[in-house]
Amino acid sequence: MSESAPYTRHHPRWLRTRVSTYWWLQRRSYFAFIVRELSSLAVAWFVFYLLVLIRAVSLGSTNYDQFLAWSKNPFVLLLNGVSLVLVVFHAITWFNLAPQAIVIRVKGQRIPGFLIAASNYAAWVGASAVVAWLLLRR
Repeated sequence: MSESAPYTRHHPRWLRTRVSTYWWLQRRSYFAFIVRELSSLAVAWFVFYLLVLIRAVSLGSTNYDQFLAWSKNPFVLLLNGVSLVLVVFHAITWFNLAPQAIVIRVKGQRIPGFLIAASNYAAWVGASAVVAWLLLRR
């Protein structure tokens, strides 16, 4: 006789296939998904960095100068550079996913997905142009 637990009607044994810890390396789309999720940490870093900058400015020129000196640290520069790349990747992948998440209908007709993505990119370019104009004007 078998020593395994007997089958009961309410407690079936489930067949579960084992999934590798590195399942996300099997396909490019899985890898992009994981990188996009991890890029949220870069967004959080930029929020933190901005809040520290605002605090330094609000406390006076001495603290602002200390913030600038800290910002010149090679580690902080590298972290900001990597974070910039990850945030741009995050934005691009989310803009490309927007047509799947947003369904807009006009007069009963669904707007094509590329128009939704294009409107996101247009807004991004427009906002970037405004920021550049504010920063570069004399």
